[in-house]
Amino acid sequence: MDLFEHQARELFEEHGILVPRAEVTDSPKEAREIARRLGGRVVVKAQVKTGGRGKAGGVKLAADPAATELTARRILGMDIKGHPVGKVMLAQPVDIEREFYISYVLDRAAGRFLAIASAEGGMEIEDVAATRPEAVARIPVDPAEGVTAAKAAHIAESAGLPPQTVDVLVRLWQVLVREDAVLVEVNPLVRTAQGQILALDGKVTLDDNARFRHARREEDGTCHDDPLEAAAASKGLNYVKLDGEVGIIGNGAGLVMSTLDVVAGCGARPANFLDIGGGASAQIMADGLSVILSDPAVKSVFVNVFGGITACDAVADGIVRALETVQLTKPLVVRLDGNNAARGRAILDERDHPLVQQATTMDGAARRAADLANAA
Repeated sequence: MDLFEHQARELFEEHGILVPRAEVTDSPKEAREIARRLGGRVVVKAQVKTGGRGKAGGVKLAADPAATELTARRILGMDIKGHPVGKVMLAQPVDIEREFYISYVLDRAAGRFLAIASAEGGMEIEDVAATRPEAVARIPVDPAEGVTAAKAAHIAESAGLPPQTVDVLVRLWQVLVREDAVLVEVNPLVRTAQGQILALDGKVTLDDNARFRHARREEDGTCHDDPLEAAAASKGLNYVKLDGEVGIIGNGAGLVMSTLDVVAGCGARPANFLDIGGGASAQIMADGLSVILSDPAVKSVFVNVFGGITACDAVADGIVRALETVQLTKPLVVRLDGNNAARGRAILDERDHPLVQQATTMDGAARRAADLANAA
């Protein structure tokens, strides 16, 4: 589960990493009072779990308390990449001398963590890596050894970071370990004109498998990254929101992951990961379609099922019944294969819904779903 920026900075503070003074509110009038407490001039930052806030107008400098109230009123309620802004954080501005980037991320394939650091912070690290890969250091971290002072010094030297960042690198590792995180990121980490090292922004992703150790996040209602993910979780669906236009429903995590790759290979982007597992009842299909169709970015939906324990005719019956309760507003491409596939296709043919199409192969269905999305 991703944390909001203000929660990430709270964790940083708890572990001795310096951050600017800041407060959070959902009220423009309270924002004025907070600005007064913080000295008048503040940075108003939308609290949403997505990037690109600045480009979307979700980060603004306000010169005084009155301007802060007006700015907070404009930002609250904004929609940033499908994330409604419910709170803003007001932070004291900082006199920045240099900006850096540091993060630790779980490298699942290698069975270890990766330290990523750069002396060119304050921008998307992907852009830096693409244009100047030599400016980004990637240092493997053995979980059993962790980040000692010596390891942190090696990371800092490799990335061209000043010696003052070594302590932050050690403490950031402590955040990752003690908070059961799979990602901690500071961008930018800055050195001020006064020589202080401060974390101006932060991103933390906690391991869902350790959620039981972080009950306060559940109580805060922050365990889901996206409103659609929260809606899906309330229905018991295994759903992850992605930035694409083809909605995906499949049975089995491996098949769904393959479906995402095939759709991407056909020139479209998957809008989500949705695994219905071994069951494809009418209610599960209705719930899944309802969540996916609620995503305004979705232009087409691809249902990819390989019948095993759950036969394809049961899946087709679930789709037909789901269409009785869910208003289908986008084209739906269905590929059924495996146990009772012929019977399942016949059920859908008999229903003959104008927005439902079928394909016999995964590649063919993916290509059709991608074409429909791109043409929309």
